[in-house]
Amino acid sequence: MTNTADRKNEDAACGCGGGSCCSGRSKWIWILLALAVAGVLIAKNASKKDAPLDVPAMSQMKALPRLVDLGAGKCIPCKMMAPILEDLRTTLAGKLDVEFIDVWQNPDAGKTYGITVIPTQIFYDARGKELFRHEGFYGKDDILAKWKEFGVNFAM
Repeated sequence: MTNTADRKNEDAACGCGGGSCCSGRSKWIWILLALAVAGVLIAKNASKKDAPLDVPAMSQMKALPRLVDLGAGKCIPCKMMAPILEDLRTTLAGKLDVEFIDVWQNPDAGKTYGITVIPTQIFYDARGKELFRHEGFYGKDDILAKWKEFGVNFAM
């Protein structure tokens, strides 16, 4: 048999001992406060959805083959690759995505891509499937020839 004090402690689930926070009026204040906060958050997010986007809609974006070069800004062969990558990025804009990742500044990327030597170039098809991986310096003509082997011919 439980006494009255034990029953009162069991009823006060919030742990306060059944004080003013457990009164019916106080619960309504907390509910109204929670609804007000939720309303503000919903309104704030709704305004973001109405803002114009600079990024084209996914339906307008064309999947492109991708060349990812993983290296470092201070690595000599990587420095030699930089103008080649920039040339490809500009001359093949809209036909090929070219990305450089500095694995000295972002070591997790090196782990993610399984890099053991820099520079490493990874060729991906438009669906994101890895086609080929090369370690070391890789010239522009060699890169274009490799794409041609995969049936991707960039008319320049």
